[in-house]
Amino acid sequence: MENFFNALDNFFLIALPYIALFVFVIGSIWRYRSNGFKFSSLSSQFLEGRQLFWGSVPFHIGMLFLLFGHLTAFLLPRATLLWNGHPVRLIILEVTAFIFGIAVLIGIVNLLYRRITNPRISIVTTKMDYAIIALLLVQVVSGLWVAYNFRWGSSWFASVLSPYLWSVFALQPDVAAVSAMPWVVKFHIVGAYLTVLLIPFSRMVHFLVPPIDYIWRPYQQVIWYWDNRKVRAPTTPWSLKRPKNN
Repeated sequence: MENFFNALDNFFLIALPYIALFVFVIGSIWRYRSNGFKFSSLSSQFLEGRQLFWGSVPFHIGMLFLLFGHLTAFLLPRATLLWNGHPVRLIILEVTAFIFGIAVLIGIVNLLYRRITNPRISIVTTKMDYAIIALLLVQVVSGLWVAYNFRWGSSWFASVLSPYLWSVFALQPDVAAVSAMPWVVKFHIVGAYLTVLLIPFSRMVHFLVPPIDYIWRPYQQVIWYWDNRKVRAPTTPWSLKRPKNN
């Protein structure tokens, strides 16, 4: 039985990260070269915007903060431990991260509810959309579970996970410390690898091409001569007549 669990650790903590990185790089290049138009989030905001706001905004804000926190602990482990050396700063960091984790959970639940209940959205939702949303939902729930039950995660992340991740990138994976961690922590790590693996085949690929040019491009003014509410209402029938607009 011990050999079986060792084999699982070797696959999920050594083989899987390399598989995920390989598929991520090759898959992203292939998708961009084969179908650059779909190298985006394929926004459905023009179909429905109100529920999207309460899903997308907390999801993206919370996710950006959590990614920044994880990257900081990974790239600057000593600075993270130095910051956490003061109890008040450690508590503020942990509570803030947990709040943003709740925000991501609220956002992903709203996005899933929107895709299930709105007929105009569900008809353009693919199986991959549901798969990536479900995976993200499991990932954020497991992350909140880890944060609640195994406190001061930023410190042990910098002490244990950062050296492990650096060893993976150095092509000398050392899983001794990570293998001894609780199963839910390893489950959360595996979920992160699976998310990276699926990025090239999902809407999440859009983070590779952020619209930075929006910062300096000229303003655009659009003037509509029709009733927006009437046109966008689900009960309004489609018309082949070209609308008048600028």
